[in-house]
Amino acid sequence: MKTSSTPASRVVTTQPLSVGPVMSTSRRQLFLFTAGCLPALWPLGHSHAAVFDHSHAAWTGLLKRHVVLLRGGQASQVRYAGFSKDRGDLTAYLSSLSAVTIDGFSAFSLAQRQAFLINAYNAFTVELILTKYPDLTSIKELGSLLSSPWKPKWISLLGSKVSLDDIEHGMLRKRGVYDDPRVHFAVNCASIGCPMLREEAFVATRIDAQLEEQSNRFMADRTRNRFDEAAGRLQLSRIFDWYADDFKRGDRGVTSLHGFAGLYAERLSDSAAGRDRIRSGRVDITYLDYDWSLNDASR
Repeated sequence: MKTSSTPASRVVTTQPLSVGPVMSTSRRQLFLFTAGCLPALWPLGHSHAAVFDHSHAAWTGLLKRHVVLLRGGQASQVRYAGFSKDRGDLTAYLSSLSAVTIDGFSAFSLAQRQAFLINAYNAFTVELILTKYPDLTSIKELGSLLSSPWKPKWISLLGSKVSLDDIEHGMLRKRGVYDDPRVHFAVNCASIGCPMLREEAFVATRIDAQLEEQSNRFMADRTRNRFDEAAGRLQLSRIFDWYADDFKRGDRGVTSLHGFAGLYAERLSDSAAGRDRIRSGRVDITYLDYDWSLNDASR
């Protein structure tokens, strides 16, 4: 055996502190106790993955920066160029949506699910536009003669690949789930004729008020809905033609388009007589042409 000439009192240990054999009994016990307690630090009922943010703060941040309100908040345009510069933030938000499992979604409240799906539809629509922006003037250019831009299943959501149509028609409009026709004023199809993209995310704690505000904004926008006083004719967005049945299923006791319009008579006419006539239902309904031009703030 080789011996050292260094006095025992001056021996310096060069081995770093570890959890191996050289660790003292008391330190080892503390380490094992702390490690054993770590699982208890996680919220009950959750895995080690981050808990979903139901405030949708990341989406609100993007909307606040890139949505431009028009006509006193009745409509909006979108700064797609700005979204393009913030593509990383958008991608991160979309990834947080895609990370939610079907079991996790099922554990959400009904209002949380509705807000989640509306925000997902709008955010993935922006992402779809950015795949070709600025080289397009309408979302319809992203489709073809055989397929609309809403049909392809390219969105990772709730454990599968879905389309925008799946989110809107298969989930948000599914009978017996939300049954709220106001969803048509919340989802945005990136077009001038469409109800505005809201300047904040939809959240469960305020979703009823947000949907009602969207409805009032849309119905007050005379480029989309208006009452022709002279002709006694109600001119409505083509949305009411395409989805007429959604507005006749008893929401707030309404079973007809005339009845739905009556709820917003004050938005549709500036005169007391006109409002009374709308509420009475003694008006013809026609539908306005839909403008599919891109709702781009730079154009």
